[in-house]
Amino acid sequence: MTTETLNKNANHAASAPAFLSVWDIHAYYGESYIVQGVSFNVHEGEILALLGRNGAGKTSTLRTIAQIGDPELTKGEVWLDHQPLHKMKSFEASGAGLALVPEDRRIIAGLTVEENLKLAQIAPPIGWSLERVYELFPRLGERKKQEGTTLSGGEQQMLAIARALCRDIKVLLLDEPYEGLAPVIVDEIEKTLSIIKAQGITTILVEQNAVRALKLADRAVILDTGSVVFDGTAQEVLENESLRAEYLAI
Repeated sequence: MTTETLNKNANHAASAPAFLSVWDIHAYYGESYIVQGVSFNVHEGEILALLGRNGAGKTSTLRTIAQIGDPELTKGEVWLDHQPLHKMKSFEASGAGLALVPEDRRIIAGLTVEENLKLAQIAPPIGWSLERVYELFPRLGERKKQEGTTLSGGEQQMLAIARALCRDIKVLLLDEPYEGLAPVIVDEIEKTLSIIKAQGITTILVEQNAVRALKLADRAVILDTGSVVFDGTAQEVLENESLRAEYLAI
């Protein structure tokens, strides 16, 4: 990747109108410098694949955007629909319409599927009633009285996404949603993400299965050692063998 290309991508991220704008964010775990000046834009309704090798800073970037506090944002700005997320606490960012579904899904033990959903649901629900969620995830409707932690891995992933929707979100951040799931379940989740996209929800997808993520996504950002090395269309990555080999090992 040439310096000229990197500068062009950085300038695009800084200047293009966007629904979610990440501008020059820097973050640390303790003294470890993890996110090193990351910038990119995501337009409303897009699916963005955030890719890179293990340790590239993908999860840390998601957590920094969501203002989790670990890693700690030390510089930069994150704007969602004209709202400054970088000035908010994590619960305030959540209230602004941002939801992070972590890799471990965080299903609450001792609560049924429906109780997990009701706990997250805003009152009164604006766009995602329980009925609408069950229509999108029929399997959850069938198991609504079952304890959430006893579901299969794929069903727990569906529940984690459904729980995020119950908060009437604008942006969904997904960290490794396909991890440990059978291909047939991944197919189901991808169909669901396409439906969510059609509803206008913006998604950032971190996924080690880069090919699947790229086939689903509109655009891709590739990180290497905490910095952006590519920002463009998903199709560009699929067609660029040298780029995939250098930064994604595929």
